[in-house]
Amino acid sequence: MPTQGVISECKSKMQKAVDVLQDDLKAFRGGRATPALVEHLKVEYYGSPTPLKSLATISAPDVDMLVIKPFDPAAVKDVEKAIKSSDLSIAPQVEGKFIRLNIPPLSEERRRQLVQQAKQAGEQTKVSIRNVRRDANKQLEKQQKDSQITEDDLKQGKSQIDDITKEFSEKVDQIVKHKASEIMDD
Repeated sequence: MPTQGVISECKSKMQKAVDVLQDDLKAFRGGRATPALVEHLKVEYYGSPTPLKSLATISAPDVDMLVIKPFDPAAVKDVEKAIKSSDLSIAPQVEGKFIRLNIPPLSEERRRQLVQQAKQAGEQTKVSIRNVRRDANKQLEKQQKDSQITEDDLKQGKSQIDDITKEFSEKVDQIVKHKASEIMDD
């Protein structure tokens, strides 16, 4: 049945959107330092932007500190430059072959800003999910117009797509709610 192919493709695209949201939210910090806070940074390394996590080991020895140790000691200056030019607002301290980042505690106002950003990211993900639903419904309508599926198949397919859309939207709400409580509680 061709509708099942459309539905499974729809489900897979919606799952990808949720996965992207989860990855994006890892960079939103709560009260403790985590390597996810900086691992997405792009470092200009020998002329090409390279993710920090592939250039260095990133560890969190304390709840308010990150230590970044580049595999190539010559890359320390490049890593420092990338951190300074990022939107983290954290001053890196270079100590020989590694970089130390002291993570200041979040103010109440900054926590609220982070929660708002997390909610906006969630809304963008929901828009992506709705766009996937729209595209899947158009595919089903085209198949019905081309007499590949019946009108009943079309209605059933659209109903299943709506259920999947609702399921993924609720999943996004749960993820954002969890992240918001994590930011406010730490």
